[in-house]
Amino acid sequence: MGFTFAQWGYITLLVACTLTGSCMANKSWPGYSSNYTSGWGHRQVYHHPNKTDAPNKISVGGSENWHFGFNYSEWALKNGPFYLNDILVFKYDPPKNDSHPHSVYLLPDLKSFKSCNFSHARMLASTTQGGDEGFEFALKSWQPYYFACGESNGVHCNLGGMKFMVMPALRGWNF
Repeated sequence: MGFTFAQWGYITLLVACTLTGSCMANKSWPGYSSNYTSGWGHRQVYHHPNKTDAPNKISVGGSENWHFGFNYSEWALKNGPFYLNDILVFKYDPPKNDSHPHSVYLLPDLKSFKSCNFSHARMLASTTQGGDEGFEFALKSWQPYYFACGESNGVHCNLGGMKFMVMPALRGWNF
């Protein structure tokens, strides 16, 4: 049994994204803190803060945490690559009478992610699980992960920027 055209397209996209993310991990991008090793006749090498031999615990959104109106896709691009077994920590305030609650869902595919369709999504964390130390999710498989807030009928995902994709890299692979 062979792959369909759509499956080959998905595999090609997956490999291309992985290679691009891994290649970009060693570049110096504006906005990052400088961490170079250089000398006469040596090329400059950027050491990404997530590049360690052990799994990293990464707070989603950094000091912004998980809230409406922040671009998490941009955050993921600036703070990647993420590696297998890294742990993402989602922190958000529990619901109050006058607040809009948040949650964390795992969407099944790119199409659902792009359209913020939660019909086949899996809830990872309810509106109350992001308080205190937050909700932790480990990137255990080499696959794309599509995260989004499922509250307000997808408004937080569509208009609030509360979605991002992660394709964990294999630790130790340098391109």
